[in-house]
Amino acid sequence: MDAGQGLSTDEVQSLREALAAGRKPRVVFTASAGQIAGQVGQVVELTDPEVSDEFVVVRFGRDELPFSPADLAIAPKGAGRRVVEPKPEPPTPEPSAAPEPEFVLDTPRVPAQRREEPKVEQVEKPPARRAVKATKPKGPAGLTVTLAYADGEWTVAAQQGSKALAKPYVVKPAEALKMVALVDVPGVQEAVEQILGTERAEAEQQAEKLRAELAEIEARLAELREAR
Repeated sequence: MDAGQGLSTDEVQSLREALAAGRKPRVVFTASAGQIAGQVGQVVELTDPEVSDEFVVVRFGRDELPFSPADLAIAPKGAGRRVVEPKPEPPTPEPSAAPEPEFVLDTPRVPAQRREEPKVEQVEKPPARRAVKATKPKGPAGLTVTLAYADGEWTVAAQQGSKALAKPYVVKPAEALKMVALVDVPGVQEAVEQILGTERAEAEQQAEKLRAELAEIEARLAELREAR
């Protein structure tokens, strides 16, 4: 096959028009293309010739490679086409003779033995243990001892929880003063001494009054004796 002398300017323009129409024209490689000279490929793209002289992109086999117009020529009609010979139809197999019937001994089917399922024994679970919370033993109820002063009398009462152990009973001022002395709290001692001081003053006033009354009674008694 004569590979020609390369693509002319008009042929390059015709390739460009064919690509624009959606066709992929065939070209044949010239002697300047090297070992693939005489082979046929398809033009798939024309790039910018000002960027590179190899601006004709040709699909050859599975590759798409750029070539210059000097490496290509317009392929003659029918180049690269293969004549496909019709494949011979496979011979139609002749119908075989109908097989002769065979004698089959029909025996009753024996039912398969039922496979017994394994019995699953239920294992009783041990009773769950309940968590026992350790309880702290309850101690005795609190004890309250009250020393009170009201209406010129000192009283003491005792109570444990909500139970009254001793109802308020009267104690002497001296005993009350001893109990207060055990409580080392600022202000308590002074308050008790103030109360006792007030009681002494009242007692002295009452004593003076009683002495005066007693003197009057003794004077009258003396007069009564003299009048006998």
